[in-house]
Amino acid sequence: MTDMAMLSHALTRLDEAARHIEVDPEVLEKLRHPKETLTTRLTIRMDDGSRRSFTAWRCRYDDTRGPTKGGIRFHPASTVGEVSTLAFWMTFKCAVMNLPYGGGKGAVQVDPRGLSRAELERLSRAYVQAFASMIGPDRDIPAPDVYTNSMIMGWMADEYSSMVRQPSPAVITGKPIPLGGSLGRDDATARGGFYLVKHLEGELGLDKSAKRVVVLGYGNAGVHIARLLHADGYKIIGISDSRGAIVSADGLDPDAVLDAKDAAGSVSAYAKNGKARVVAPDELLAVECDLLVPAALEDQIHIDNADSIRTRVILELANGPVTKEADSLLEAKGIVVLPDILANAGGVTVSYFEWVQNRQGYYWSLEEVHQRLKAIMEAEGRHVWNIHLEKRACMRTAAYVHALQRLSDAIAAHGTQAYFTN
Repeated sequence: MTDMAMLSHALTRLDEAARHIEVDPEVLEKLRHPKETLTTRLTIRMDDGSRRSFTAWRCRYDDTRGPTKGGIRFHPASTVGEVSTLAFWMTFKCAVMNLPYGGGKGAVQVDPRGLSRAELERLSRAYVQAFASMIGPDRDIPAPDVYTNSMIMGWMADEYSSMVRQPSPAVITGKPIPLGGSLGRDDATARGGFYLVKHLEGELGLDKSAKRVVVLGYGNAGVHIARLLHADGYKIIGISDSRGAIVSADGLDPDAVLDAKDAAGSVSAYAKNGKARVVAPDELLAVECDLLVPAALEDQIHIDNADSIRTRVILELANGPVTKEADSLLEAKGIVVLPDILANAGGVTVSYFEWVQNRQGYYWSLEEVHQRLKAIMEAEGRHVWNIHLEKRACMRTAAYVHALQRLSDAIAAHGTQAYFTN
């Protein structure tokens, strides 16, 4: 898919939502285009003394409801279209959760696995130097994303603080705890999805004894959702990562699978103990289950494999794991998709908590973070579920309707053509 096609596909969600509520054309016009996108090259000194440069981007899609918020990913396949699309999704995700933010996103086109730790630090600091005029605690607040982590966020926050000559922890979220990070940030994406599933368990038909789960992608979100569901009595029957997939009708121990992956580089290593069998990723998709959790990259579920999926509910912990064409097929099959802009919004919500704590200089207990996250996930999840019933729309469209109404109210509050011509 080309860069522009990716954003165009995302914008069809906006058009679909607009058919369900009254929205001023000026609102739609504003939301069709990113407010600000910067492309640059980051040049760093490598350990061998040579210089290398990497393309980098930062997009601030819309800031009507507050400073923009969104992660920075280091990935060799990143493009400006991907960054713009992710920033669009973040705009709606923050509105769904009623956070005082707009949407942003950033990326560097690099495979960080090919860099030393010192080179990674230089690249991280170079990113902040390049985008220092764009980011800020009241303007644009980055966070970790694919192949970035709390250490990288700590370097970035430190670089920004050095440039402005004062400690500025609120410029970045997802930092290490000793540097102003929030308790509960490590599993926030998965925990938010878990709270959503538990709140809607009865409506989704997941309150029965047989609650089988397949997790696609065993990174941070995949590991934590498997742990949370397993502890709650769900049976994890399938897990995959970028190098393999395993299934077991008797259930998998999430921590034991993680240990095997850490030791050998793939979840497939867990099968050596005879408690699981290795399957192809597409075969895992077809395993009958009650809850399917895509937790890796975009477009995991597409038109060529959606028809083979046999599940009751899909919980999108990844961003954009289901293509638009697959969405229609899944809906026709009666599969409920809990959409990414709601299901994985626990991450940005706890990032918001971190930003608030940084600005207050007062930090919350883990229990307070969990309680606040649970309350927001349940409240907004219930709103979206009610819109889903009222509008007779799928959950994805309902989430976009919910977000669009808030964005529309905020944009219209500045005045539209109808206001100025009356």
